[in-house]
Amino acid sequence: MLRSKIGGIGYYVPEKVVTNHDLMKVMDTSDEWIQERTGIVERRYAKKHEETTATMGVEAAKIAIERAGITAKDVDMIIFATLSPDYYFPGSGVLLQRMLGMNGIGALDIRNQCSGFVYGLSIADQFVKTGMYKNVLLVGSEFHSCGLDFTTRGRNVSVIFGDGAGAVVIQPTDKENQGILSTHLHADGDGAEKLAYFNPGCHGGTFLDKEKFGYPDQEYGGIFLTDKMIEDEDIYPYMEGQAVFKFAVTKFPEVIMEALETNGYTKEDIDMLIPHQANLRISQFVQHRLKLPDNKVWNNIQKYGNTTAASIPIALCEAWEAGAVKEGDLVCLAAFGSGFTWASALLRW
Repeated sequence: MLRSKIGGIGYYVPEKVVTNHDLMKVMDTSDEWIQERTGIVERRYAKKHEETTATMGVEAAKIAIERAGITAKDVDMIIFATLSPDYYFPGSGVLLQRMLGMNGIGALDIRNQCSGFVYGLSIADQFVKTGMYKNVLLVGSEFHSCGLDFTTRGRNVSVIFGDGAGAVVIQPTDKENQGILSTHLHADGDGAEKLAYFNPGCHGGTFLDKEKFGYPDQEYGGIFLTDKMIEDEDIYPYMEGQAVFKFAVTKFPEVIMEALETNGYTKEDIDMLIPHQANLRISQFVQHRLKLPDNKVWNNIQKYGNTTAASIPIALCEAWEAGAVKEGDLVCLAAFGSGFTWASALLRW
């Protein structure tokens, strides 16, 4: 039976390192406070006016394409996962396509936030194993630093995120003991407003507490972006941290076990777990719940922060480059994020 595999992988992070001590200069926080709550020591920020979500994705894609043994002209399809696109529209997929000279092929943009890479992997898997495409380029890239609130008011969110990109090329394989074994996708829209970036948007406060957010009623249309939103600085990410944490530590183990049980494995069979790098405390909680040793869980949020759709491919690439993921290993990818969405994938490397 034809399966799909990761034929090439690469990642890119900007040169600029921003430490917790750097953030202390612009907001009331401390290195101890940040590390205690998130495990993060530093993160990378892209060069404004020089780098974008798409350009970072291009750098990661170039490495993945080369390692897959193909050229950009061989790519049949692009899937681009991000919550921080270059433009509101069009999506970053076509921009990456233009930069790499791959005109004419399909470019699909997906918006599944922290679960974006695993959702994208599931889509690529279907295209390849059905024989429709031979080389699907999947990119997860984020430019968070351009849209964060760097004041004390925004510290609970802003200290968490960093910039970067990861990419893989998905190709067919006829080897029995190789490839993507299964993917599992879930969502629960009841938690949509627990972690969200409300504006700009056309909701006009439809789903929000109008007294809290102060949106006036109007006769026609929604509200995309108003002066009041800007004046009130209501244009930054919003998060109810405790609600997100509680949901995440429940769904992470569930979706990991779903992947294992579907394929007849137990948690003891995992060679490497690559969790979305949301918060080191969440990863440690999940590791403890599953009773996995340190050498079977890869965490790099300490140096990159949460790079959302890019976090899993960056971590997976790092683990592979370090020799922690080897041919024949059973690798589990798991993510949870805004939406709420959560997902997992089980691979035989």
